[in-house]
Amino acid sequence: MSGNFAGDRGEEQGNAGRPRRILIVCTGNVCRSPMAAGLLRQRLAADGLDNTVEVRSAGLWGLDGEPASAHAVQVMAERGVDISDHRARTLREHDVAAADLILTMEESHRRAIFHVLPAALRKVFLLSEMAGEHDDVDDPYGLPLEAYRASAEELARLISQGYPEILRRLGLSTGPSARHPT
Repeated sequence: MSGNFAGDRGEEQGNAGRPRRILIVCTGNVCRSPMAAGLLRQRLAADGLDNTVEVRSAGLWGLDGEPASAHAVQVMAERGVDISDHRARTLREHDVAAADLILTMEESHRRAIFHVLPAALRKVFLLSEMAGEHDDVDDPYGLPLEAYRASAEELARLISQGYPEILRRLGLSTGPSARHPT
């Protein structure tokens, strides 16, 4: 990243009348962040919150317009999540400004966002922090299918364990299924 996100500088919008927004960030936006976004959308839909929370993804060095990797699509299909329509996009300043919560896959992603937009500090976290951990999620890009399955399993675990904290940070109450891992 060259010290500036692609695109125009956006203005933060008011929260009245719009869904809460989660932005999930990785490197190229073809593996981890689309998988995590798909898993989180699935969980939110199961809890009836899919109209309350909008989940998007982006990459610091997004491979703009590229589909999710074939292995990512396959692994998510195995879990009942369709990410076949996903198209990668580069993180933009207005994405950061519009998000209520930003979840990164690696500490380096979080630092890159802070470097460009220090005011985002209050809303940028590692996905693993939602589950009470502080670990990066390894990138399976270019690796065999089993690496994608392992990544999907880790993402599903982090989302399941971190779900109550994600909702809390969005100012939403946790319902019965939010307290019970899927």
